[in-house]
Amino acid sequence: MQDPAEAGGVARPRSGFEREVVQLKRRLVREATLAIAMLQEALEALWKLDRTMAADLKARDNAIDDEEVAIEQACFELLALQQPVARDFRIIAFILRVNSDLERVADHACSIAKVGAKIEGDQPPRWPVSLLELGERVPYMCQRLLRAVLDEDAEAARQIVAEDETIDALHKQLFKETIEYMRREPASEANGLHIARLGRELERVGDLMANIAEDVVYLVTGSIVRHEKHAAKRNGASAPPQA
Repeated sequence: MQDPAEAGGVARPRSGFEREVVQLKRRLVREATLAIAMLQEALEALWKLDRTMAADLKARDNAIDDEEVAIEQACFELLALQQPVARDFRIIAFILRVNSDLERVADHACSIAKVGAKIEGDQPPRWPVSLLELGERVPYMCQRLLRAVLDEDAEAARQIVAEDETIDALHKQLFKETIEYMRREPASEANGLHIARLGRELERVGDLMANIAEDVVYLVTGSIVRHEKHAAKRNGASAPPQA
């Protein structure tokens, strides 16, 4: 199977610093691939109520924790020894931030598996529509983001940032559907609380994907998306009403 980092068309490095950066980016992509796979398997275990499958995810989370620490240490060594500036510094800052967010994605995958193991009954409940949609949209968002990271595609990253609003709206809808579920099946109140927690975990993963997407934009363009948003709001607020 082709290494995802090689599939991204990484240019041949011209210096020792660039070689180390390329290796770090490849490690980051592998970490991302593992974290996304954990999320997908946690959801598969949830839909099936496969408690054995859910338990197996913990060992893999420990491996990602170890890799997150190793990548962070390698980044700090490069910062100390090479003292990069301009785009070189942005690359290291990007790897550090994304590395931390990916470790949190794996944590959320484990949390989904743990909550799924607490669902009462031998058969899956009737999952709310918004939860099922979150379970489809968020992993797909992760896959598209991985492609944007590989390609350093700022435009695709901006689209993912915008998509986070849809994830937030689904999370709000799930809250309403969960209340209806608990009213309809008062004996399953515990499951209702678990369902609400699952929605929160998926919403947080969506937030992390949006954060990483903003980091892609910063890496490629040097622009800070949240500053752009604040500027747009200020300009919109001060603009005169249209006739």
